Amino acid sequence: MTETDQIAPKRGVPLWVQIIVWAVLAALLVLVAITLGKRQQGTVQPGEKIPDFSLKLYEGYEHEGQSEIKLSDLRGKVVVLNFWASWCKPCEQEAAELEEAWNAYGDSGEVVFLGADYVDTEPEARIYLQKFGITYANGPDLATKVSQLFRIQGVPETYFIDRDGVLQYVMIGPFSSVDAIRAQIEKMLAP
Repeated sequence: MTETDQIAPKRGVPLWVQIIVWAVLAALLVLVAITLGKRQQGTVQPGEKIPDFSLKLYEGYEHEGQSEIKLSDLRGKVVVLNFWASWCKPCEQEAAELEEAWNAYGDSGEVVFLGADYVDTEPEARIYLQKFGITYANGPDLATKVSQLFRIQGVPETYFIDRDGVLQYVMIGPFSSVDAIRAQIEKMLAP
């Protein structure tokens, strides 16, 4: 026998391992494609029914005594959902206008304002809320679940949801006047 006859033949990777590796790679590609597709869609668009979500609220910023609020519990009311952060300078530009609009509609029971604090710390968020005298319901967007649902691009962003849970208007960036906020609310309150 020669030396080459004594060497064991090389064995390749077993077929079942190859199949598993290719399946994992295919699943990762599908996941990347889905994620990229959602990002290219942009934010949720007017006319879309908003899926139900819940938002835990900061202590002292509850809604009607509740420490958590669900969109489905607000059916029959106009909902103004504002994404903000304490580190966001443009958010500061609209904070007074949002609070003023809330004060104009809050007692009517027909309009609910919600603040979703995006990628922030609670101590910094509380300082921001106190600094601008915010009194409407506010809470942290834990694990960015709500902002992912709306596919926000940044902060501030404000979403106007009608009584049936359908998105009617999106404002990307800060409002420049309380009249602009009121105009959107008035359209949804009109019979």
